[in-house]
Amino acid sequence: MLETDRETEISESEGESSRLAALASTGILDSEPEPCYDAITRLCAEYFEADMVLISFADESRLWIKSCVGPPVRELPRKNSVFDMVLARNRALMVPDLANSLEKIAGARRFKQLGIASFGSAPIRTAEGCILGNLTFLCRIPRPDIGPHELRTLENLAEMASSQLELRRVRRAFTAQCEGRCMSDPKTCPNHHTWPREDDLRLALERNELVLHYQPEVELSTRRIIGLEALVRWRHPQRGLIPPAQFIHVAEESGLILQIGDWGIAEACGQTQEWCKRDSRWSSLRVCVNLSARQFMREGLADHVEALLLQYGISGPQLGLEVTESSLIPNMGIALTVLGRLRRLGVSLLMDDFGTGYSSLSYLHSFPFDVLKIDRSFVGRMNDGDQAFQIIRTIIDLARVLGMDVVAEGIETCEQYRLLRQLGCRFGQGFLFAKPMIAADVTALLRLHDRILPDPEAAETLRS
Repeated sequence: MLETDRETEISESEGESSRLAALASTGILDSEPEPCYDAITRLCAEYFEADMVLISFADESRLWIKSCVGPPVRELPRKNSVFDMVLARNRALMVPDLANSLEKIAGARRFKQLGIASFGSAPIRTAEGCILGNLTFLCRIPRPDIGPHELRTLENLAEMASSQLELRRVRRAFTAQCEGRCMSDPKTCPNHHTWPREDDLRLALERNELVLHYQPEVELSTRRIIGLEALVRWRHPQRGLIPPAQFIHVAEESGLILQIGDWGIAEACGQTQEWCKRDSRWSSLRVCVNLSARQFMREGLADHVEALLLQYGISGPQLGLEVTESSLIPNMGIALTVLGRLRRLGVSLLMDDFGTGYSSLSYLHSFPFDVLKIDRSFVGRMNDGDQAFQIIRTIIDLARVLGMDVVAEGIETCEQYRLLRQLGCRFGQGFLFAKPMIAADVTALLRLHDRILPDPEAAETLRS
């Protein structure tokens, strides 16, 4: 019996060492309270009508609070905490009425002394299943209505927090990798370039060498084209078609991004007008344009957009504007004002590359986005394991709760297409359906298929 107890102690010690190593790999304890968790704690507080909600991560002795609804608290002792209960059980824990659980729950009398009558807590895990923290709500009154559905809701919210934690770990590893490459070979650094220079890009603008390509966005259940994303390309007379990754950094550094951005919106509006003239059935198409951070924060953006809508005779819903999270961070007040003015024009607002930013979740309650675009990096890893799959699922669930649509980017395989439909994702885009193409090819595609694209799964079956 003593030998068994000794083996248990060793196993628990090894498990704690692994847990602490995984915690260190995230760098979560080195950061200030993280805004990306605030939306989760608010949702939890609203759903359970809780007096207090915490997201915390545990080291050897302390719970470090990363988001809190209720009385402000930064840290708590870990010993005999709810975290230790969840860790020991390796699952979510719900206690609807402490008065009836005094013999079952460790520390229940202490909870009652603090005025807590019911609580629930769910683990925050790594992709490998290691518990690093927990989401906990506390109520001063018993909650006899807590049942299996409420337990699953709490687990879903904790999974959202787990997804954000895993994103932080992935970003941290990627940043370290990039820094290592730059140290060994400066040519691999993003800011290293010899061509093009500012003068090259300025000349391209003067010669009208920039062109928009359009990639269809489709309704996954019907494969119906519901919109198009406008993507800038440089048609160089000697070098051929140049993707934006090779010149946008020059545009950003030189300030030419404002001129390119204005040109892009005007070009997209003009092309939308042309499609409406060709076929009135195409007037429901939404053409989306990406806004750079400098373009978004520039004074007068909404006035400029309104003038273009009037000039080309198109309505607000026919234009979509895609904004990345980094565009919002510099000045939250101005960003909220700009988005509000654009919303009043009826323009669709899309958060691009959702899931890659540090604080994406915290903005969703504050800013009036209509659509979340799931970054292609998650879609591309759907078949590699459970991590990316769960991240996409939690984004779709969150969007559904907040009344937003979701567009999955970068769909390239039938398996990804099947999984996204299974998860309830309504819209998507990617090479599986169509590559970005010039406007004339889009017109031909719309005419040929009457906006319904061929079934890629049927084509795959024929090939096999």
